[in-house]
Amino acid sequence: MLLICCTFECSGILKTDMKNDIIRLLPDSVANQIAAGEVIQRPASVVKELVENAVDAGASTIKIILKDAGRTLIQVVDNGSGMSDTDARLAFERHSTSKIRNAADLFALSTMGFRGEALASIAAVSQVELRTMRRDDNIGTRLCINGSKVESQEPEACTPGTSLSVKNLFFNVPARRKFLKKDSVELANIAHEFERLALVNPNHELLLMHNDSIMHQLVPGSLKQRIGQLFGKAVERQLLPVETATSLVKINGFVGLPEGARKRNWLQYFFVNGRNMRHPYFHKAIMACYDKLIGPDVQPNYFINFEVDPATIDVNIHPTKNEIKFENEQAIWQILEAAVRESLGKFNVAPAMDFSADEVPEIPAFAPNLTGGLDIGENPVDYNPFEQTQQVSNPVAVRSSHIGGGVKSSALNWKKDTKATFDDWDKLYSRWNGSEDSGSGSQELTLSSMPAEEQPEEKELFDDSQSHIADFNSVIQFKNKYILSPARSGLLIIDQHRAHVRVLFERYLKEVKSSTHATQSLIFPEVINVTPAQEVTLTDIQPRLAEIGFDLAKISKGNWAINGLPAIIAESNPIELLSGIIDTIATRGTDAKDEIERDIALSMAKSTAIKSGQNLSAEDMEHLMSDLFSLPTPTYTPDGLLVLKIIDTETLIRSF
Repeated sequence: MLLICCTFECSGILKTDMKNDIIRLLPDSVANQIAAGEVIQRPASVVKELVENAVDAGASTIKIILKDAGRTLIQVVDNGSGMSDTDARLAFERHSTSKIRNAADLFALSTMGFRGEALASIAAVSQVELRTMRRDDNIGTRLCINGSKVESQEPEACTPGTSLSVKNLFFNVPARRKFLKKDSVELANIAHEFERLALVNPNHELLLMHNDSIMHQLVPGSLKQRIGQLFGKAVERQLLPVETATSLVKINGFVGLPEGARKRNWLQYFFVNGRNMRHPYFHKAIMACYDKLIGPDVQPNYFINFEVDPATIDVNIHPTKNEIKFENEQAIWQILEAAVRESLGKFNVAPAMDFSADEVPEIPAFAPNLTGGLDIGENPVDYNPFEQTQQVSNPVAVRSSHIGGGVKSSALNWKKDTKATFDDWDKLYSRWNGSEDSGSGSQELTLSSMPAEEQPEEKELFDDSQSHIADFNSVIQFKNKYILSPARSGLLIIDQHRAHVRVLFERYLKEVKSSTHATQSLIFPEVINVTPAQEVTLTDIQPRLAEIGFDLAKISKGNWAINGLPAIIAESNPIELLSGIIDTIATRGTDAKDEIERDIALSMAKSTAIKSGQNLSAEDMEHLMSDLFSLPTPTYTPDGLLVLKIIDTETLIRSF
């Protein structure tokens, strides 16, 4: 009886637990939508997955047809192997693939796709229509899927290969569709993805059409020819070949000449076994080769392909398959660096002499027999040139014209004076003693020698505190990059470039928002060459640029003439300025007028602000600090970068 009672109790417990179960198996449609969140992020993701499938199918010709930047239609047509009616239906099931059979195949991949998630994810968030036929078949099949639900499948006469149409992307995911950016931005992303696909498949004929207009029509050729087709002959002419072969890796491709380095919109591509990848570690290897060849604010172009044993890499890191792990990463880094250095050396690429480099020590003039020369006294042993810490700077003129109380041009004009000022070294050293009248005394710079609270003019650093006061009369420049000034609470450090960006942004924003804008015509118009992705953005924002004073005209595909600039920035570099605006707008991708105006003002400020490494006089620094601290928010740039920092007195004291 006891056994029977126990059995009944257990049965009761099991029945009660079954009623309270909360874990459920998700339907396939829901699971596919969740997977689509990682695999299909925007229309460009669909283009990538479908083109890679076409390449895996052995296609030699691939056509991409778009409507409304992929929102309404993305159609990819290829002449590949095609599929049977059974394969066509099975291809849209999760984890169904023809690329691998077991886990060991992951270490011998020769195809772009292998996860079996792309088509299922695409079908879960769109309306798909597939037409496909194998070359040896007499009739093909037509398959229609609506949000993972198969609506119909029937035989249909079609050409060999596959035509897959993706309509109304994210129609059943309103939140995802709502947060797609405007058409020009999404089209630019598709163009960037197309460029990566075209570079890794130079032997394929590719066509890209948008709203019945041809954006790209590429014929098969070499990698160098494909680079020229995509980015122009000017880029192609600046390429140096890179090639080496070892037992670990075979490397081939091209690197750009140092003079072709760019401040933005550089062309940097890595491929491994015919697959695009991102690899910051290998990027550092190439940048190390250009040390002393290019400036710190520019980067070179490169197109590098790696061929390695598939068993030594892992591509199954992320669904996008752009992140790849290498087994012999450090050894390949050394091989890559050696190959690039050999290429640069073979073509006699040598570093240019830079007389303004920070590493060059300051050597004072030595002319004891000349008036105004440096007199080191009777005992030359007592003289130590490295004790001179103050750099003698040339006078700098600051130009600003005031119209109606407003500053028309806020950029600082730098005018060099060839006359050296070595006639009074005692006066120079006395500035470090805190007094110009003291002929003797220590040359030690201390905070007590420059008490900020005793200065007659003080500027408030932060609105919410009276404890941080900068001393405008005791400012110095460090490394031609930072402005140092004593403050009540410690030592104030200001980044001169960011500070000027902060100041100019406010002025340019007011100008951009004003109703009238003057255009300053250029004596010699500049021609800017843009990629198709950049041209999409430029065409979209051209009317707004014209409103604020830009005079632009399209010469041909990818070439625009800059005939005039807004008068407030007429002395800026036109190409650098316009490139910065295009890059900023493309990154933000907003439709809001206010945001576009802010982006334009910020790009203009960055392009016209004083640069790091630029020598400033005391008057320049005081003028810049005065403008900065008159702003309500001087601490950060409009894009969130720190402008200034205070090292408090206690921290300084503890350091010693």
